[in-house]
Amino acid sequence: MNAPSAPTIVMANEYVARDPRTGKVIQKREKSVEHDIRSLEPIDGAWRRIPVYEILKLASGDIEYLQLSLTNGGGFVNRIDGIKALSRVYENLIPKAHEILLEVLDDDLAEIRIAGLEVMPSFSLKLHTDLMIYLSDRLKDTEIDVRLTAMQALQKMSPIFPSGCEDILRRELRHEDKVHRKSAFEALKLTSVAWPEAGCLHLDELIREEEVDLRRRGSKILRNIAAKGGPTGWDLIGWSLDDEDVQVRRNASQCLVTLTNSEPRIALILVEHALNDEDTTVRNSVIRAMKKLDMQSPRVTDMILRGARSRDLNLRNACISQLSIILTGDRLRESAAELLRQETDPKLRKRLAALSVDLELDGTETEKNRFLAPVDKVDDDDDMDFTLPIRPDKPKGEHDKQKASRSKPEDLR
Repeated sequence: MNAPSAPTIVMANEYVARDPRTGKVIQKREKSVEHDIRSLEPIDGAWRRIPVYEILKLASGDIEYLQLSLTNGGGFVNRIDGIKALSRVYENLIPKAHEILLEVLDDDLAEIRIAGLEVMPSFSLKLHTDLMIYLSDRLKDTEIDVRLTAMQALQKMSPIFPSGCEDILRRELRHEDKVHRKSAFEALKLTSVAWPEAGCLHLDELIREEEVDLRRRGSKILRNIAAKGGPTGWDLIGWSLDDEDVQVRRNASQCLVTLTNSEPRIALILVEHALNDEDTTVRNSVIRAMKKLDMQSPRVTDMILRGARSRDLNLRNACISQLSIILTGDRLRESAAELLRQETDPKLRKRLAALSVDLELDGTETEKNRFLAPVDKVDDDDDMDFTLPIRPDKPKGEHDKQKASRSKPEDLR
């Protein structure tokens, strides 16, 4: 009896995602990327202990059940266990296992179809031909449990085969059933993390939809492509910040802080654009992003000065608190004095008043003294000797005469 084979790490570098409409490569994975098959396999069970040479017999139904030896843990396994173990077969038996899996996915019994869907993600790494077609059919199955298992399979397979699942995902994203739609958006989220450009393709369509629920759900995923979505991702965020629906704008504004870390120049443009949004939540996101920008940039300086005149108290407060960072000297005092003339909030007026005064010239005596250089401290016990030094080239008597002559003033004539 053969011992159960250990889980393996399967490479998926052979697959290249392509746009089905143009055939162009969406994105190539780096060769170092590997997939741990454990995350794609069915839940642990007795199927792991089935001897490899017995798997096909069980999965095809040639035998109804199999008794495991004590070395393999003992107990009994049936056809469902054999189906779940199809991804463990030897390399030369993969084509035969593939045929059995396709038959299983179209079986009359719901539990058999479910077992096939559970093994589909891990088996697809070895041979994925036609599996997407059967996955699409099972998502329309009459049995709810079959459909739920198919949704889970889509979430696992879409990040691996984004172009193969693109049409399925596009349909599921717009499904009238909320469960289908929620599952599809989770699949899109996972796909966007693994393949940002593939995620952008779907989001580009979703944010143009008239149905507001699609735009809201799509805008939540923008954060996953903000850092790596490139110019397409930046455009999607910018368009969403212009959306008529406030929730879409709120979701998009949450990407701004992420952009300040990865693309500060693009973030500055989008922050400027959203600075005067009518929604408080959007403006609060703008404030958080603004504080992370380069304060030495003239463009940032102008933006903060404009924000200091905003009707929104929180925005004015945030911008005024940055004045002493972006400005110094006369320009700081002049700007503060100008803002003070139109400010109505007592706390902000007090802060601006302090910024508009030159304490070195117009402050109190105590405030002026702060700018004076400190005097060096002199110890009381220091020996204060003001006697002239004795020149070594003169006799001691001459020095005494010189000292005596200096101690008495000469007659004025």
